[in-house]
Amino acid sequence: MQTSSFPQYDPDKTTGWRRDTPLWIAPGTRVLCLYRVSTDKQLYCTETNGADIPMQRIRCHAFCEQMGWTIVCELQEEGVSGYKVRAEKRDKIQLIKDYAKQGRFDILLVFMFDRLGRIADETPFLVEWFVRSGIRVWSTQEGEQRFESHADKLMNYIRFWQADGESEKTSVRTSNSMGILTEQGCYTGGRLPYGYQYVKTGRTNKRKQPVNDLAVCEEEASVVRLMFRLAAQEGCGAQRLANYLNERGVRNHAGKNWHPASIQAMLRNILYTGVLRSGQSRSPVQEHLRIVDDRTFERVQTMLAARSRKYSETRSVPLNTRGSSLLAGNIFCGHCGARLCITTTGKYRRRADGPDTARMRYTCQTRSRTHGDCDGQTGYTVRKLDGIADAAIRKIFDRMKRVGRDDVLDACYRAGLRARQALAQKAKRDHDRAESDLRKLKAEIVKAVCGESAFAPELLNSVIRDQEALCEDLRQACSDTARAVMEWTAQHPAIDRLYDDLVECAQAYDRATIAAKKMIISRLVERVDVHRDYRLTITFRPQMRRLIDALERLDENMVSA
Repeated sequence: MQTSSFPQYDPDKTTGWRRDTPLWIAPGTRVLCLYRVSTDKQLYCTETNGADIPMQRIRCHAFCEQMGWTIVCELQEEGVSGYKVRAEKRDKIQLIKDYAKQGRFDILLVFMFDRLGRIADETPFLVEWFVRSGIRVWSTQEGEQRFESHADKLMNYIRFWQADGESEKTSVRTSNSMGILTEQGCYTGGRLPYGYQYVKTGRTNKRKQPVNDLAVCEEEASVVRLMFRLAAQEGCGAQRLANYLNERGVRNHAGKNWHPASIQAMLRNILYTGVLRSGQSRSPVQEHLRIVDDRTFERVQTMLAARSRKYSETRSVPLNTRGSSLLAGNIFCGHCGARLCITTTGKYRRRADGPDTARMRYTCQTRSRTHGDCDGQTGYTVRKLDGIADAAIRKIFDRMKRVGRDDVLDACYRAGLRARQALAQKAKRDHDRAESDLRKLKAEIVKAVCGESAFAPELLNSVIRDQEALCEDLRQACSDTARAVMEWTAQHPAIDRLYDDLVECAQAYDRATIAAKKMIISRLVERVDVHRDYRLTITFRPQMRRLIDALERLDENMVSA
């Protein structure tokens, strides 16, 4: 922004020094001007009440002309927060300090003192450092900052303490307003997520910039759904997904190859379920923004969490799903407990119905290398062992086809609920009977005091104490059985979901790839122990054990009937 009311200077953009510095300048009138804005959007904005850089420059030039000073250097900071960025990380502040040490200017001039910074425990001491170094610090709006008395120091600190507080309030107000808008389902901006596109709303913000809304981009959304499907069903991690997409020529927003870190962030982004997020604020589900269903998203989050180092001991999904072995990483020697490893003999088996395949074995390292305390086999053929495990899994799924859903849920949940309700009712009856007996005993005490009872007061007191202890025990039993009923009832939705998971696994298993079968087995099986002669012990996950036991009992009853 230009004006003709005072001379215009042409400072060097790197050093800030005037290219046409006058030959003679009155002593003590050399001025260095500093201009700063917190965001790039303020750089040339003319609606910020003089806070933009062109307006700061105009005010400082006019002030110098009024005071008879000469500007020798002009520096500006663009998009630098005086509240969040400390002085040692601000290049222009460090440059001004170097110029001060060299004695190259006499006065540091800013539009307002908060242009120097807004940090309460730093900026006051920065100003004081300049003054102690022989530099006069001026503001076009607030005058000169002096340190001639203790009161001057106090006022200096109060000024920047207040500026710090205003910045903090502004930050809180901005966060709160953004959070409120988000909770109302409004898109508050940010980098455009993959899978979405901007839609013009026809509105503008206070800076006259167009306001956009989000909408699903179907072409990209299909890629997002593919990512989540491969991650949920086949256990593909970020690296495998990146390789998969890059090999097929699918590119990101910028037209470049995918990076695993970007895909990892996408797999954790709740926006794909239709929920907008800003800080800790969340919006209700916006169905028009949903790309991934909740079940798939939760399954992917479970997989990502289970693969982290934190859950290495209780991992519920295979660490990876590469390779052609079905039980790799989840099979153990039943004799020594060591995890079996995959080994290849280097020889190939010629098959009539397909290409030659390498001979692969599950090997016990304790037995093969150290010859330690293990009396099991050294190795087990992968194809044979996988076939046995595969048959056991299929047997469970076959039982599901013969047994109805209601029968399974009744055996798994409702029968247990009825048993717990019966215990709770019995405990209540026993407690009510004990309380009634206690009231009768206390009434007998009154008769004993009046000489109308056949029992001595001492005996009645002893019996009453025992009855009170019994009542307390029965009261605790009532509380425990009622809690058991509540806890069992709370499991009902979880059991329904587990059964639905089991049905989904059964439907997908026959046509699933090896990677998908590994994921299905990991959802059912905690570990597989193999003993000599290929005897397997399959330990199902606790949450699935109840369903599988109910299936076995019901199927056996149907066969025997």
